[in-house]
Formats: sequence, C-alpha cells, structure tokens
Amino acid sequence: MATVELRFTALPEHVRTARLVAAAVARRAGVDESVLDEVRLAVGEACSRAVGLHRLHGLESPVRVSLTEDEKKFSIEVADEVPETGSPSAPGRHGEAAGHPAPVSDEAGEGDMGLAVISGLVDDFEVTAGGTGGTIRMSWPTAPPPLAT
Repeated sequence: MATVELRFTALPEHVRTARLVAAAVARRAGVDESVLDEVRLAVGEACSRAVGLHRLHGLESPVRVSLTEDEKKFSIEVADEVPETGSPSAPGRHGEAAGHPAPVSDEAGEGDMGLAVISGLVDDFEVTAGGTGGTIRMSWPTAPPPLAT
C-alpha cells in the first residue's frame, strides 16, 4: 500500500495543485483513464470545501490530502481541522452525508453543494466529522496490473 500525503495552506489557489497531484497518483495507481476527470473534480470539490471551512473559521492549519493505492482500489481522504459543534445550525458542521445537518454556509455561500457534486461523481464516498475536524473519503477501483510475458 503506497500513500502520498499532501498538506497545503487553506488558500483557493492551492486546490488546483491538489487536483493535479491526485490525477497523477490515480493514473499511476491504475485508475481507468475515463475516470480521471471525475477524480480531479471530486478532489477539487472536497479541497475547495475544506479551504472554505478553514477560512470561514479563521484556521491557519493546513488542509490534508492522503492518496492511497491499494491492490484493488485508489482512495483519497481530504481532511479539515474544523471541529464539529454541538449545535445543528452552527457553521462548523460537516454535512448531511455523515448524518449531520449541513453547514449554514461556506465561504462561497453555496452551503454543501460540493458534497452533492462529489456524491454524483463517486460511488464510494463517506463524510465523517468529529471534535478534531472532518474528513471526506472517496475511492475508485483500479485495474489489475498487466501480466508479465
């Protein structure tokens, strides 16, 4: 299992770099070429959401992206450090996909539209939230390596 970890300052201009790295690692892991655009878009949405939450809450800690290559799947985790709050209407909430109410708004004022986009792009998708932050986990199947001749 190979893992690449990327940490970046919560600035919108770094999201593009995360998308490019994710696509390159996914390609190397054996994700089908026809799915790479979905990987790019999903990572872009997840990273933009994490950046927006960090900026909304005034956090200077980095956004973390882990890209993991397993035997049969390629997984990506995008983690923020915005703690879940006790109030359902508080803007620190991480989204309905984890069984929680969605944030009141993100920096762009679009609520949790990013989660809806991700759920349309990725079959294996999970959002978790806790006291130390939230994580969006996504995975795609990989093609088996070619047989040596």
